[in-house]
Amino acid sequence: MADGAAQMISVERSARNAAGAGGMLAHVVLDRPEALNAISTAFAQQLGDAFTELARDDALRAVVLSSSSSRAFCVGADLKERNGFTDAELRAQRVVFRRMAAALLAVPVPVVAAVAGYALGGGLELALLGDVVVADTTAVVGLPEVSVGVLPGLGGTQLLPRRIGPGRAAELIYTARRLDAEQATALGVVDRLVPAGEVVEAALAIADEIARNSPVAVRNAKRAIRHGAGVDLAAALDVEDGAWRATAFSADRSEGVQAFAEKRTPRWPGLP
Repeated sequence: MADGAAQMISVERSARNAAGAGGMLAHVVLDRPEALNAISTAFAQQLGDAFTELARDDALRAVVLSSSSSRAFCVGADLKERNGFTDAELRAQRVVFRRMAAALLAVPVPVVAAVAGYALGGGLELALLGDVVVADTTAVVGLPEVSVGVLPGLGGTQLLPRRIGPGRAAELIYTARRLDAEQATALGVVDRLVPAGEVVEAALAIADEIARNSPVAVRNAKRAIRHGAGVDLAAALDVEDGAWRATAFSADRSEGVQAFAEKRTPRWPGLP
């Protein structure tokens, strides 16, 4: 493994206790700046491990995913590492990459991606595996995999069409075209655009807004959005109903109604 035991991912946790509201925020930082956060096998292993651990944290309210470098969020798979791979080595790496993507998807709280600089191929897919994409004006995004003889394989062919529609996604994937920040925002690839240098601060502010709300309601809302996206409307409404019931009969709902009546900030009991 080319990177050895080098640490390429850092996770910073911070407690949120404003006005009696507890809970934790996590800030996951991609930290392989010399390679523009190209995803090597070791990088994928570390990122998957980090998100697997976060998924087990019942106190967690939201996650921000960013880069230590303003030059790139992530430029996708490490093609230098792949150069010379045997078919067996590529298959083995594929298992690690799929586990990484599954770990990001499995986090039950919202993930806010903070994108500055290049987010290409697997880098854009990392952002799309989250829930909210914030970018600054330096961002350049795209899925250029077909230009090097592969296709988006970390969810890009499924996640991008769900964001911007199959036709627009197909054009971007088939042409390998890159978008600047304004174009990406206009198409809906990016949810919020902020000035250069402000993307991490903006993403953390969104995460803090999320953390003010009922953790039970937010987790169930994410579950309803994710599980309802790939089914027909009737089935999706059943998914929503299940999520509503899991929330409506929780201690968080009782506290929310009482706090509203008493005109005070809720003190969420959170997960049972």
